[in-house]
Amino acid sequence: MNTTLLLVGILVLAVGTFSLRLAGPLMRTRFELPERAQQVMAAAAVVLLAALVATAALTDGHGGAGIARPAGVLVGGVLAWRKVPFVLVVVAAAATAAGLRLLGVP
Repeated sequence: MNTTLLLVGILVLAVGTFSLRLAGPLMRTRFELPERAQQVMAAAAVVLLAALVATAALTDGHGGAGIARPAGVLVGGVLAWRKVPFVLVVVAAAATAAGLRLLGVP
């Protein structure tokens, strides 16, 4: 593979990514989104995050993840909702999944 071509491709993608990220704050003062569009975008972000969590929690490869992982995610979600410190949320979720697996729950 041509190393120069690879580096140029990486550089082009990096500049494009930086430009898109910079365009948001710079263009925000020039365009005003309607209130409804802002609400839809906020809801879309929540739905996308929920779909990502569900996919990661419920699937493993092409099959199901069993019971232990979703149980750990559920414990973590409840603790995060109750505003427990993040470190404790992660430890409790991991401990739940590990404990269930130690007991033989898939």
